[in-house]
Amino acid sequence: MSGETLLNNRYRLVAQQGSGGMAVIYKAIDQVLYRTVAIKILRPSLTPDPTFIIRFQNEARSIANLSHPNIVTVYDVGNEGDTHYIVMEFIDGHDLKKLIREHGALPVDRVLDIAIGICAGLGFAHRAGLVHADVKPQNILLNKDGQVKITDFGIALALSDSQPKERQSIVWGSPHYFSPEQAQGERPTAASDVYSIGIVIFEMLTGRLPYTGANQQELAMAHIRSPIPKVTDINPAVPESLSQIIYKVMSKEPSSRYRMADQLGHILISFRDRAYQQTMPDVAGDYRAVPPSSPVPTPQPAPAPERHPKIPPAPRVAAPAQGLPTQRYSPAPDAPTPVDRGRSAPAPSDSKPFVPMQPFPPATERRSDSEPLSRRRSQGRGLRERSQYDEESVFKLDGVTIALAILAFMAVACLIPLYIAVLMAHS
Repeated sequence: MSGETLLNNRYRLVAQQGSGGMAVIYKAIDQVLYRTVAIKILRPSLTPDPTFIIRFQNEARSIANLSHPNIVTVYDVGNEGDTHYIVMEFIDGHDLKKLIREHGALPVDRVLDIAIGICAGLGFAHRAGLVHADVKPQNILLNKDGQVKITDFGIALALSDSQPKERQSIVWGSPHYFSPEQAQGERPTAASDVYSIGIVIFEMLTGRLPYTGANQQELAMAHIRSPIPKVTDINPAVPESLSQIIYKVMSKEPSSRYRMADQLGHILISFRDRAYQQTMPDVAGDYRAVPPSSPVPTPQPAPAPERHPKIPPAPRVAAPAQGLPTQRYSPAPDAPTPVDRGRSAPAPSDSKPFVPMQPFPPATERRSDSEPLSRRRSQGRGLRERSQYDEESVFKLDGVTIALAILAFMAVACLIPLYIAVLMAHS
């Protein structure tokens, strides 16, 4: 590109913005649409392979179909002779790696905002069937408003598919963020991007990378075999629950992670919302998490209305003591009163009065409620008359028995002198 300032008679190159293992990035002016753009020009070492060029162009077209606020928009892809380029949205800002180098460990709320933006952009691409395959802070841009913009989709994947021998010399330019399956030479998936997101979040929370090595081979083995470090072991200020989320994302097995970036994004949003609700003030200016010792203002009773001197005033209800719930909150429901099996339970206020069960009537008094009232009354009178008759019969029977007993006694008494006379005659 020496001496050239105009590309395809349309894009005027203004200044070089950066460079990487696969491309050089320029700030340019689109002289047709009069807008500032970023142009990524592939290095000449990659362009002789027609297979790579075809894959690169296909990946670029796929990314051009993605329209998401957290993904750098692709405007055009083309070539001028052996110079192959891709035209993208120009981001006036810096990459995430520069932010980490300048500030070290970032505040948790800032990390969550950036991580949720990364998950939103990559999740959108995952749903479209696209994998980034090279997620790292250098490919995560932040504009002046702090909005996340993900760039460099598909270049690493196109290269790994077309030039396996060149993968180590070029794609391995960022082995600190590769998943274990990528380190073993397997094709990256959406879960591989999720792993790389976990490494990026780890670096944002701690200011350092989880794995180190003297060379690429040592780094690869660290991703595959080394124990997963915990964020809280390096930065104790990070909440334990957030540390556990990152620990899961950095699992060695893809099946143990979240399958897509969207799922991780939802988890991070839920964590942020829970942390926000614990300190968010309500409409009255109070905080939701009130210490137990904080006194609750006692409401002042309303002034009593004027009453007739002959009518005594109603008794005043004592104001609630401090520390008790005020009328802003509904009191907790009382626990149910234990039921005494020896006593009848009180009836609910909205039901019929409770009537204790009467003893079951004897067999002689059982009647059907379906019998006519007159018949039941006549049967009642008959029972009363029969009872009275039985009492009179018993009384009469007792009198006859007594009379017979007296006569028998008198008969025996008369026989005694006769018996004596007979005894004397024989003597």
